[in-house]
Amino acid sequence: MATVTNNKKSAEKKGTKVEIPPVQIALDLLDLPRAIQIASEAVAGILAETDGDKSKAWIEAGTPLIKSEGMNAVRELRAHFPGHTICADMKVMDAGATEVEMAAKAGANIVFILGAAPDSCISEAVLASKKYGVKVAADLIGIKDPPARAAELEKLGVDIINIHVGLDQQVLGIKPIDLVKQISKVLTKAQISAAGGINSETAVEAWEAGADIIIVGGSLYKARSPEESARKIVQSLKTGKPIATKEFLKYDQEHIAEAFMKVSTANISDAMHRTGELRGLTPVWVGEPGKMKFAGPAVTVRTYDGDWSAPVQAIDHCKKGDVLVIDACAGQTAVWGELATNSCITVGIVGVIIDGAVRDIDDIRKLQFPLFARHFTPTAGEPKGFGEINAPIEVCNRKIEPGDWIIGDESGVVVVPRTMAMEMANRAIDVNERENRIREEIQRGSTLGKTQYLAKWDVKK
Repeated sequence: MATVTNNKKSAEKKGTKVEIPPVQIALDLLDLPRAIQIASEAVAGILAETDGDKSKAWIEAGTPLIKSEGMNAVRELRAHFPGHTICADMKVMDAGATEVEMAAKAGANIVFILGAAPDSCISEAVLASKKYGVKVAADLIGIKDPPARAAELEKLGVDIINIHVGLDQQVLGIKPIDLVKQISKVLTKAQISAAGGINSETAVEAWEAGADIIIVGGSLYKARSPEESARKIVQSLKTGKPIATKEFLKYDQEHIAEAFMKVSTANISDAMHRTGELRGLTPVWVGEPGKMKFAGPAVTVRTYDGDWSAPVQAIDHCKKGDVLVIDACAGQTAVWGELATNSCITVGIVGVIIDGAVRDIDDIRKLQFPLFARHFTPTAGEPKGFGEINAPIEVCNRKIEPGDWIIGDESGVVVVPRTMAMEMANRAIDVNERENRIREEIQRGSTLGKTQYLAKWDVKK
């Protein structure tokens, strides 16, 4: 049984059964049919693990869904899931009474407002909630002093304090657990809900920290099987033991290479709003799918057409896992060949990028080494020694600093500034996970156009 550290509550036993917290299914999607399907699968997983206890499966119309589908999203969820708690994440900042009334009449049991809203808005929302028989949850996202504001919100009559680490914070490595612990110490009656990248590894941690409601979003609506993912989360809560997962994780600075190796350059380009590509390069070797994949921090070289002194010397400045990036002024005389490539293999360099020319193509292909260049040629230059190592360079019209991350695969090469590497790695994983869910829907018989409701989203003229 999980040991709950929050003084307000303790885990209870009914015979051998642990009384687990509700799991709130956050549907942060744009299209209602997809949201209902995913919710149906996730609810099935929760009910299967709780002997059909509907009180343990809450369904949330996420803010994107409400903005896209309006109050009809709440109405449809109420119709599809009778007997379940329906939450409307309205993120109210003004007209608190009006928006609570809207959600309540549409079928919501709990209406989420923003803790940053003016006290007058909060008070009106609370009064309206009592009138219409619903609860108010206040989201602390963006609050500078969350514990102090949580105490104020409780005094204003808010029923649930929602500790929410949004996606744009999750990709920076921020987690809700520590905040849950802090806020559980200042509340006396309000419940706590926790949201922010929670999965089967972290749900128990959030509960033990003091959360009364566990909000799960991405690890359900991005899952190939929301039912299986939901079951694992509930199983972890029942046993008090995290269940390891290789999905829905966030990576820190020490694991950036691992994160980038999980995604494609296309995923990274999408995460960077279609930027970062080094255009005009051709791979020397294309092998089996996945064999060309590499990711590592850049060791940079500036040289001139045919001057291979600095490129070759730069190999000795590299460590295992680095990518060597050479600005050879787009020249057509080779600054690289098979012997230099063999040296890279010895050192552990994972890839080479040359905005210039390479030779010995047949031998490099035999080595099966990831190398991209602008030109292929049989003609080599000479070592003149005019270059620089680990200086800012420009490759394919894109500036690259030493330490920037270079990722390559069959689709091409992208560069991610080192200051953004952790964020973009996590955003690219989010892109990949969302695609995995779409891929699953297509394999079930849908199509890309249908899953994306393209006709609905076409620009209306």
